[in-house]
Amino acid sequence: MEEAKHFINNRWVAPSVGETIPVVDPSDGQIFAQIARGTAADIDRAVTAARAAYEGPWGAMSAAERGRILARLSMLIGACHEEIAQIEARDTGKPLKQARADATGIARYFEFYAGAADKLHGETLPYQSGFTVLTIREPHGVTGHIVPWNYPLQIFGRSVGAALATGNACVAKPAEDACLSLLRIAELAAEAGLPEGALNIVTGYGHEAGAALARHPGIDHISFTGSPATGAAVTKMAADNHIPVTLELGGKSPQIVFADADFDAALPVLVAAIVQNAGQTCSAGSRVLIERAAYEPLMERLAQAFAALKVGPSTLDLDCGPLISAKQQQRVWDFLSDAQHDGIAMAAQGEVVAEAPEAGFYQAPTLLRDVPPTHRLAREEVFGPVLAAMPFDDEADALRLANGTDYGLVAGIWTRDGARQMRLARRVRSGQVFINNYGAGGGIELPFGGVKHSGHGREKGFEALYGFTTLKTIAIKHG
Repeated sequence: MEEAKHFINNRWVAPSVGETIPVVDPSDGQIFAQIARGTAADIDRAVTAARAAYEGPWGAMSAAERGRILARLSMLIGACHEEIAQIEARDTGKPLKQARADATGIARYFEFYAGAADKLHGETLPYQSGFTVLTIREPHGVTGHIVPWNYPLQIFGRSVGAALATGNACVAKPAEDACLSLLRIAELAAEAGLPEGALNIVTGYGHEAGAALARHPGIDHISFTGSPATGAAVTKMAADNHIPVTLELGGKSPQIVFADADFDAALPVLVAAIVQNAGQTCSAGSRVLIERAAYEPLMERLAQAFAALKVGPSTLDLDCGPLISAKQQQRVWDFLSDAQHDGIAMAAQGEVVAEAPEAGFYQAPTLLRDVPPTHRLAREEVFGPVLAAMPFDDEADALRLANGTDYGLVAGIWTRDGARQMRLARRVRSGQVFINNYGAGGGIELPFGGVKHSGHGREKGFEALYGFTTLKTIAIKHG
């Protein structure tokens, strides 16, 4: 992996303007690398390379052979698993165990989509006598992928894996805050046999390289994961060229806990769902709604669990690492300052260990109780390890609270009552619902996406293949 260069046409390419962006280690606040500052010229070069690949060897390749290349890439990632995890941990600040899980995850994404590449079938449709009508699925052509900093490996794997499996050529623009692992993956993709131009990575700022990718007339589809505001901007830019966009825009996901729930099973999941990746997870379970009869007993147990949490640099592999940047740290501090100003009680807080460098971007996991449903802490995405707890009286009240935000990404329901499980699962507004679990261990096979301000379209699982293809209908008249 060469420092401060893009990866275009299976080779390292210097940035057109010759400028770089410093890479900061969130654990200690120190610069440890440089990446290329991409511009519209770099994006244009990458799109041109991708178009040539799509119209050339990559586009002509059989689905089975595409699958074999992706399978080889999965195996190469597996062989470099620890190296990739170490890069990801330092770049994002997440504990090593989480970075290792992400490295395992991207290998599994490419394995899954390798096997799916030649399984995407069309249909024959009953029609008028004398006609045979069939549908086929074709790649969009050149797809753009704007990847966020919180899970570079996993989000790259789920979008680029599906796009390549269906025959698209890809241009990815990872976040400037964390992209080093993806540059290493690009090297391995070339080693696996991906033709020149099939996968290109341009690093840089979102307002420069990202915007250039979103508005480029040579792009046929955009996949974006990030904030609702940026997602809206990307959609508007893509709309000028009538480009379809898949958006995953975050959430304020509720975990609904009834008095009959198995608290022993729920407790570690409730904590992990907000602490993982320092709460910088779109699907984080950032609200816990607890039936009033069980509110105090469960809050006492949650408080004990939060007080025991340890935060420190990625190398210590504790419960929680630093936030990604000083900017994100300040955002979380602002939310907590508002809570204090408005009299919202802190039920418990974890500990930043003494070994944590003073210049790192740390925030102790925080449990807040009795958060008013109208407060911004109950409605807006903090993107930090902050859990907002509130009681509810009955099913109707739980649903009102659960659906009472602009988001709709994930929901968790904890109850032993089977009928209640299905009633709530059908009525809660979210793209995924987990009953007596949350997240299903990453769920690479499970379609993922949201409703409302959480976005539209689906990635992950077989469903993602439909989003990265377009449907063509062929009607044959034969008499």
